[in-house]
Amino acid sequence: MGLIKVAIGDALLTSMWVFSMPVMKIFTAKIATFLGVQALPLAARFISTVLVSILVITFSAIGENFGGASFNPAASLTFHAAGLRKNASFLSMAVRFPVQAAGGVAGVKAALEFIPVPYRKNLTGPSLKVDLHTGAIAEGVFTFVRSFALLMIIFKGPKNNLIKQWLVSVTTAVLVITGSNFTGAPMNPASAFGWAYVNNRHNSWELYYVYWIGALIGAASGAWVFRFLVSLPSPPPTKQKKA
Repeated sequence: MGLIKVAIGDALLTSMWVFSMPVMKIFTAKIATFLGVQALPLAARFISTVLVSILVITFSAIGENFGGASFNPAASLTFHAAGLRKNASFLSMAVRFPVQAAGGVAGVKAALEFIPVPYRKNLTGPSLKVDLHTGAIAEGVFTFVRSFALLMIIFKGPKNNLIKQWLVSVTTAVLVITGSNFTGAPMNPASAFGWAYVNNRHNSWELYYVYWIGALIGAASGAWVFRFLVSLPSPPPTKQKKA
């Protein structure tokens, strides 16, 4: 029952997240125009990271109510590989990853259906701009850096949750900008799958090699390096009830 609840949460959060990303771009442009800073790229980036941070905090709270649900298979694997999800297993990942991929498809289809027509022409998913092997390595490196940074910020960063999420968003934004000339750096296999599906590229080796295998290896490696370098306090022992 616990796995089913988490999987349902995964599907809902992933679809909502993938749908929200193009909506956030529209809101960012609208806010930047309202403030008169649309000509300043850094201002738009700042607005975007704040909006995404608020969104992540909201989604994280929803995910906890679903027993640790997530909108990103790479993030799910990161916390599992770091030993932070004691109730997770490779079997649970095998169930959750396809559900998250399905959520990605639903999110993309919803975006293409409900976002106003004038904005749809700018709706595109990640695309590979280098050769296959370079792309897989690049996506792995980007996801490695994000996973390691995510764990460091959560456990060794500032105490304020909004500042933590903003730092994660800034790190992600820097990686996306850097990765735009390589893979687009989605660092989210479910999102990549959703866009590949609607573009009839979901059966391609490129999708799985670059955006799944590369990203998941990077996520797990980032978590393992974090575990090697950082010692987290052990949870307090469970008290045994007296008979």
